[in-house]
Amino acid sequence: MIDPFWLLFAAKLALTAGIVVTASLLVERSGPVLGAMIATLPISVGPAYVFLAMEHDDAFIAGSAVASLAVNTATAVFLTLYSLLARSCGLAVSLSLGLLGWAITVAALSQVGWSLSGAAVLNVIVFAACLPLALRRLTALPAVRAPGRRRDIPARAAAVTGLIAAVLLIGRALGPAAAGFAALAPVVTGSLAVLLHPRIGGPATAVVYANALVGMVGYIPALALLHLAAPPLGSAAALGLALAACVLWNAAMLALRGRKAVPARP
Repeated sequence: MIDPFWLLFAAKLALTAGIVVTASLLVERSGPVLGAMIATLPISVGPAYVFLAMEHDDAFIAGSAVASLAVNTATAVFLTLYSLLARSCGLAVSLSLGLLGWAITVAALSQVGWSLSGAAVLNVIVFAACLPLALRRLTALPAVRAPGRRRDIPARAAAVTGLIAAVLLIGRALGPAAAGFAALAPVVTGSLAVLLHPRIGGPATAVVYANALVGMVGYIPALALLHLAAPPLGSAAALGLALAACVLWNAAMLALRGRKAVPARP
């Protein structure tokens, strides 16, 4: 007999891969700003936490959320490095150095037992430093619609499936902090780089990544809400609040950008 855990495990991976591939196809058909806001929705993080909540209690989810909040700063480092490097470097250099920066940051973060307040303060400091760097001298670009390739779809599905599998197995074996760290691995943004950089060029991809950094700010209140709300309200309600925080933040950023783009009346 097959262990029911592995049947459920396979179903979770298939469902999540479908969600992420669909979302990434939408990103490719939008402009840099809208694409970045879509990419920074909890496309892979959300399903990872849903499946963690199916196997663990509310306290586990609350602990994982604090770890993810700390790792959000590593994502900021990755996006900033890629945005700066892609303006003049190729995909291999930009992605390798960006992921190296993420890995070094995660290694340093893993040495600390993070509290909610400490992780939140760290996010404020890191984003305050990264945002001016990524957005400086950034040239606005029109929407780019690049033709898709069939082999891109299984590549994206494989990448996100690997992340979800890692989060579930790490959570099962090592506990909430390790699961929280794994949940925020830059799988979606990393796979987008592989797809977009060769097709629309480094400068255009840099615009997407710089705007994605703005979107990641929304993870600060979202993960804080998840940590605070999970014990009293339950994981399902807390995950709903966290998702709402991300969506509202990105919607507000899009509305603000649209308002700036409207020319003033004479």
